[in-house]
Amino acid sequence: MRSTVSAEDLAVAGLVPLSSVDWPDHLVATVFCQGCPWRCPYCQNSAILDTRTPGIVPWPEVTSLLDRRAGLLDGVVFTGGEAMRQPALIPAMEEVRGRGLQIGLHTAGAYPRRLAEALPLIDWVGLDIKALAGDYREAAGFNGGDKAWEALRLVLDAKDRLDYEVRLTVFPGAPADRHFTEFLGALRAEGVENFALQEARAQGTDEVFQAMAERWDMPAWRARWDEMADEARSAGFANVVIR
Repeated sequence: MRSTVSAEDLAVAGLVPLSSVDWPDHLVATVFCQGCPWRCPYCQNSAILDTRTPGIVPWPEVTSLLDRRAGLLDGVVFTGGEAMRQPALIPAMEEVRGRGLQIGLHTAGAYPRRLAEALPLIDWVGLDIKALAGDYREAAGFNGGDKAWEALRLVLDAKDRLDYEVRLTVFPGAPADRHFTEFLGALRAEGVENFALQEARAQGTDEVFQAMAERWDMPAWRARWDEMADEARSAGFANVVIR
């Protein structure tokens, strides 16, 4: 039985009134949800990771924006942090859906059971898979790989009625850099067709990652990046995006 949590319980860390980049080919409002259970070294949203920090944007402010922009927005993207961390996300999605808007979700798959409950409400998912399941402690700070790959299977099981993109963010020496061929093979074995390869950026990350980035051999990394991009394009995905 679902708890009595409501949309107004959603801890919202930020609100972008209009975005054309958070959901391909859609104009959306983007809701940043507070808190994340993982600590990826390249995270650029470190200010909103703490799960104890309350939201700063009241949910009625979000719905007021949606009502003012009725007919101008295609939908709402929920991102984070990790949006699926909060039980209030599902009633928030229901309120958005009730306004006739589409719903997009950015998630890293840390909460597959809640994702399964939310998927009937969702039109598009951008799913970040950080590494092979056994590499998650190094890649994300916690052993959450089995949950992330379970979330991947849930999304793929629903692909006949929603769109999706599976994304990998990589940097020199990351587990997914070292095991890139195996990683691509695992995605293809699961049936992934839409893949995005993203290069980590040091800008906006914490001091530890910025210091690490200063030590990278950039000519060697550029050659390696080009190699990975070529490998991704030839791995058999139907759609590949390089960012």
